[in-house]
Amino acid sequence: MSELKFWNTLTRAKEEFVPIDPDNVRMYVCGPTVYDFAHIGNARPLIVFDVLFRLLRHVYGEKHVTYVRNITDVDDKINARALRDFGPQIEKGEITLNAAIAKVTEKTAARFHKDAAALGCLTPTFEPRATAHIDGMVKMIQTLIDKGNAYVTAGREGREVLFAVGSMPDYGKLSNRKLEDQQAGARIAVEAHKRNPADFVLWKESAADEPGWDGRFTEDGQTLTIHGRPGWHIECSVMSEHHLGETFDIHGGGLDLIFPHHENEIAQSCCAHGIDRMANLWMHNGFLQVEGRKMSKSEGNFVTIAELLETEKFGGRKWPGEVLRLAMLMTHYREPIDFTERKLEQASNMLSGWSRILDDVEPGAKPPQVDEKFLVALCDDLNTPKAISRLSVLAGYVKGSIGYERGGEAAEDNLSAEQALSLLSGSLQLMGLEPRRKEVSDGFSLEIEDQVNQRLALIAAKNWAEADRIRDELLEQGIQLKDGKDPETGERVTTWEVRR
Repeated sequence: MSELKFWNTLTRAKEEFVPIDPDNVRMYVCGPTVYDFAHIGNARPLIVFDVLFRLLRHVYGEKHVTYVRNITDVDDKINARALRDFGPQIEKGEITLNAAIAKVTEKTAARFHKDAAALGCLTPTFEPRATAHIDGMVKMIQTLIDKGNAYVTAGREGREVLFAVGSMPDYGKLSNRKLEDQQAGARIAVEAHKRNPADFVLWKESAADEPGWDGRFTEDGQTLTIHGRPGWHIECSVMSEHHLGETFDIHGGGLDLIFPHHENEIAQSCCAHGIDRMANLWMHNGFLQVEGRKMSKSEGNFVTIAELLETEKFGGRKWPGEVLRLAMLMTHYREPIDFTERKLEQASNMLSGWSRILDDVEPGAKPPQVDEKFLVALCDDLNTPKAISRLSVLAGYVKGSIGYERGGEAAEDNLSAEQALSLLSGSLQLMGLEPRRKEVSDGFSLEIEDQVNQRLALIAAKNWAEADRIRDELLEQGIQLKDGKDPETGERVTTWEVRR
C-alpha cells in the first residue's frame, strides 16, 4: 500500500499522513449554510472531500473512518424568516425557535442532500446542525471567559462576548498573518468596545424584534443573561469536538475559509481545551471561476447545482451529476478551476467512452479491483488528474480486446482485457464514478425505433424541421442519434445510444 501524503496548509508542506488512531480516522469539513440552494462553487469541496473520504475508507476500512460535515442553520436571514413565519407560535410557546428554523430550512436542506447524492457523494457519518449545539457553544464561551480568552462588552448593537486575539500568542499561524500587521494595516478605527480590532464575536445580543437563545455568562463574579445568537466560528469548534474530540486528524474546506473562519476555529478550540492543535492536517480546495470570470449574480454567471442538473441554463442542456463530478476532478483540488461548458463536454465524452467499454465487454468472473498506479496517484495529495489519466490507460487495454488500438503505457503492464476491466471498474468506483449506461426497457426501445423510423421517413420527404424536432426530443430524453450510410446500399441508416 502506498503511503498517504497530503499538503498541509498549517505547515505549508506535503506530509505523510499518520492518523492519531488508525482504528478511527477522523475528518471534519465545513458544510453549507442552508439559507439558499448550493451553487457550483459549493460543489467543489463536496466532491473533493468525498473522494478523500472514499480513499480513507479504502485504506483503513469503512468502519474505521468518521466523517463529519455540518449544516449551518444559525444565520441572521434564516432567523429573521423563522420569526416572520412563526413569530406568534414561538411567542406562545407552541413551537421552539429551533423547530421554526428546521421548518424554514427544510426545503433548502433537502435540496442540498439531493444535490450531494446526484454528485455521487456518500452520506457523512454525522451531519450535525448548529441549532442542536447551542448549549455546547454557551459552555465553550464560558470556558474561554474563565481562561481569560474572552470578555463581555457592549457595542452599538448590544452586548457581546468577544474572543480576545491578544490572549493567544500564535494567533494567525494558519493564515500566516501576524497580529501586529493586522493592527497596523487596519483601515478603520478600532471600535471602542474592542480591545483589539481583530477580536471576533462569540455571542451577540439580539434586538427585541430578533429571535435568539438565552446565553448565561459569568465574568468577574457577575452573571448575566444575553438573549442572542452565536457567532459564526464557534459552532464548528463545538460540533467537531462533540463528534471527533478535542484534536482530530483532518479539517477541510475551501481556501476562502482559511481566514477568518478556520483561523478563529483554531483560536477557540486550542484556548478552550489547552491544546496546541485542533486538527493535525488542514486541507483546502482552490477557488472556482465560471467561463474565466468570478462567479457572481452581477456577472450573470451565477449557477446553482440544481440548475445544472435540472435546467438548460448552462450550455443549453442538463448535466448529469457524474459529469459535474468528473469535470471537477479533472483539475487538482488545490489549483483554481475554470468551470466551463467545454470542460463539461470533455467530461461527458470521457464518461461515454468508459460507459461503452464497460457495456461492450462481457464482465468476467474477476471482481472489481483498484489499480495500484491509480491508487498511488490518489494517495499523492489526491492527484485526481493523474488518476484519471491512468483510467484512460486501463480503458485502452479493454479497447484492445474489442478491436481498438492499444498504446503508450499499456505495454508496460501486460494486463489482459479481463484484468483491465476489473481494475477500471474498481478504480472508477473508488472515485465515485460508475459510468454504466442506463438500462432501456424493451418497450421504450421499440418506441425509440419507431421514432427513428419516422425521422428517416421525414428526411426522405425533405421535412427537415420535423426530422430535427424528433432528434432534439430524443436528445432531451438522453438518446443520441448517429447517422451513417449502409456500406452496401449507400442508404442512410441511423443508430442510437443512451447519452450520459
